[in-house]
Amino acid sequence: MAIIFTRWQQKRVRELLKNRRVVVISGARQSGKTTLAQRVANKQDMFLSLDNEDVLATALNDPMGFVKHKNGTLIIDEIQKAPSLLLAIKQVVDADNRPGQFLLTGSADIATLPKVSDSLAGRISHIRLRGLAMGEILCGEPTFLDKAFRRDWPVTIKGYDRPTILNLAFRGGYPEVLALKQTERGTWFGDYKKSLLSRDLKDIANIQRQDAMDALLNVLSAWSGKFMDIEAICGKLAITRKMLVNYADILILLCLFEKVPAWILTDYDRVGKREKIYASDAGLMAYLLDWREADVLYDPDKSGKMVKTFVFNQLCTQVDYYRYSLYHYRDRQNREIDFIVKNDVGGLLGIEVKSGSAVSRDDARHMVWFKNNIARDREFIGVVLYTGEITLPLGEDMYAVPIAALW
Repeated sequence: MAIIFTRWQQKRVRELLKNRRVVVISGARQSGKTTLAQRVANKQDMFLSLDNEDVLATALNDPMGFVKHKNGTLIIDEIQKAPSLLLAIKQVVDADNRPGQFLLTGSADIATLPKVSDSLAGRISHIRLRGLAMGEILCGEPTFLDKAFRRDWPVTIKGYDRPTILNLAFRGGYPEVLALKQTERGTWFGDYKKSLLSRDLKDIANIQRQDAMDALLNVLSAWSGKFMDIEAICGKLAITRKMLVNYADILILLCLFEKVPAWILTDYDRVGKREKIYASDAGLMAYLLDWREADVLYDPDKSGKMVKTFVFNQLCTQVDYYRYSLYHYRDRQNREIDFIVKNDVGGLLGIEVKSGSAVSRDDARHMVWFKNNIARDREFIGVVLYTGEITLPLGEDMYAVPIAALW
């Protein structure tokens, strides 16, 4: 029997349905969108899945008739399969401003598409559902960011050394994977990839080079946590720059990869600033790269990528929950900070990630420089997340904190 986890976004979805006409839950396939939608449903609500071919045919043949309903919330699962429904939904909610009329789920981030944003502007609210965070798995609360800005650190956290953290990263956050034995995960991820290439891509795009898209999944995984070298990737895959950018955007639209923007002070600073790309699930990334835990454990580059991607996956869920903003920082002198979180009052939290269990003041030097030269009058707290057990001071408002503090 499958375990049902309480998602941190569940409360937010319920709140939005009380004051917005249309709510969309988007996220990668198998991230738990359907389960979440069913958990927030009431008795008078209706659930329709476009994964059912008969239901899909009805939706495509008569969009307006499909979306009309009198009471409760109409929940439409996998809305990206029938985008024509969105125009019909617009007409319905324009004629009736009652909140909570529609709850839509999609394995593609449809709310970012221009035609969707234009047609439902002011009527739609968007929720991103990611893979399970460790805090959700352990039935905890998303308290890390709140405690970080209050400088409320644990003294010691035992039981999460480097091998344990890597094991959790290899498992990832897809709910179905959690119940599988380690030897069964590869088969699940293989089936997942096959389904993506044979089904999900066809719902949102006409892919001319299926082989290139297949290869790009692996290549982008290798660039997780880095700046993409577009020219090098084009040469490796023998495709044009335009096709690469288009295909990469499609994989981002499917919530398989994400971009982290650069921290800027003003819009003028945006020029020349590059985004970093991250895999949305460390477990899937490891599968695509054909990595094994035993090999990664003793490889600093691979273990660093796994741990940093895993931390990104954990961090994003909490950033979404608090509705904060996430950035990275790098300047021409190669001063670099893995993540910068900006809270709702402008305070900044810098985060450096280390896969090792030893830490020193030198690991926080770029954050110290940022605090003194860039943050200036802003609140800035620097944290080095590492695989040790003890919280240590590294200077004024600088700390080394066990990665497990994230949950």
